Amino acid sequence: MHDDGRYDDPRVTGSTGDPVSRETDYPNWSPGAAGAPMPAADDPLVSRDEAAVPTAGPERTAGRRSADGPSRPINAADARQAPGRRNTAAAVRFEPAVPHQPTAAATRDATPVVPDVPVASAESLAAVAADPTYVSRETPTREEDDPPLAMEAMRAVQILNPSGEVTMPRPDRTRVMCVANQKGGVGKTTTTVNLAVALALHGNRVLVVDLDPQGNASTGLNVPHHTGIPDVYDCLINSVPLSEVAQAVEGIPNLWCVPATIDLAGAEIELVSVVARESRLDRAIAAYPGQFDYVFIDCPPSLGLLTVNALVAAQEVLIPIQCEYYALEGLNQLINNINLVRQHLNPKLDVSTILLTMYDRRTRLADAVEQDVRNHFGDKVLQAVIPRNVRVSEAPSYGQSVMTYDPGSRGATSYFEAAQEIAERGVKEPVGRNA
Repeated sequence: MHDDGRYDDPRVTGSTGDPVSRETDYPNWSPGAAGAPMPAADDPLVSRDEAAVPTAGPERTAGRRSADGPSRPINAADARQAPGRRNTAAAVRFEPAVPHQPTAAATRDATPVVPDVPVASAESLAAVAADPTYVSRETPTREEDDPPLAMEAMRAVQILNPSGEVTMPRPDRTRVMCVANQKGGVGKTTTTVNLAVALALHGNRVLVVDLDPQGNASTGLNVPHHTGIPDVYDCLINSVPLSEVAQAVEGIPNLWCVPATIDLAGAEIELVSVVARESRLDRAIAAYPGQFDYVFIDCPPSLGLLTVNALVAAQEVLIPIQCEYYALEGLNQLINNINLVRQHLNPKLDVSTILLTMYDRRTRLADAVEQDVRNHFGDKVLQAVIPRNVRVSEAPSYGQSVMTYDPGSRGATSYFEAAQEIAERGVKEPVGRNA
């Protein structure tokens, strides 16, 4: 069978010659038209059912085959067709095409079915009338009712706190916290920046001291820290007052930052010959004329004189721990150095907070590290855990913290919970020093 407009099936015609097009019609014939000629009953190409249809009138009899010859074109197979044999294929081929009209039942079945809208039952209405606090079991919960975008928007409003109200409790005295860990890449700078922003957004006065020569905390807060900018190096070496170096963070009320430039890299050597080299930062913070609720000191990933200065100036130590084995390996050495500083330089120093960072709940290692840290440090470990979140890593490239870059993300929510937990702990256990 070839679909080129001709019907030349050898099974019907018996040969490939004398093809008849499917568009061939009778003279003066059109489908459904009155007076159209019909094939004769004895035509071998007409089925017996068609021959049995009675005809009446001259219009029907005019199309019958006369004795002189056929009144329409005949296929080459007509002459070879045995008399009285029914050619079903040919009969189907020459049946007139009548448009199909759908029935009423088919139209009804094709109509789309609209689901019924749930209607409150009489029992539910009666229960509500009797008890205004009645809640039907068919009522969706808050989590099911609110879409994910709405929940994320609610978290963003809670974290940004556009009203500026004091929603996190303020301590009675200044809390100086040193964020330290001799291992690099555990989230010291990220933790410092995000905790400071979270506390400042909720009514606390916060100062961030960038003590890392890389200046990453200054970058995260969008504070200029290029060469020539007064920085913490001038406070440590040249005894410049801290108030002349601190810069207000743009867009975040109640937040100031003391930047760090590359000059701070040489402070380790220059501090060797300075008198009372371990307490230079402590005296600079104590001489600040204003009063802060929190002072966060971002330490470099080492245990040199810069870190010692931070430990002497602080009252509390916040240790961020990455949920991996290497982070635990160097933790004992850090605890030993903290104990040495407590014995000889700062007896008020205490490891008050442990924060688990870069937690990947898909791995057993992260869970094992968390259990080991909680078993060893007990209540000092915050319940809030910082997960691995790409938004936390993207925020510094825009000069922002994750709290302002994407306040509805999981990373921002986790740091907000950690800051709230730190603030509540400070109220329950007030510190005994005022800067």
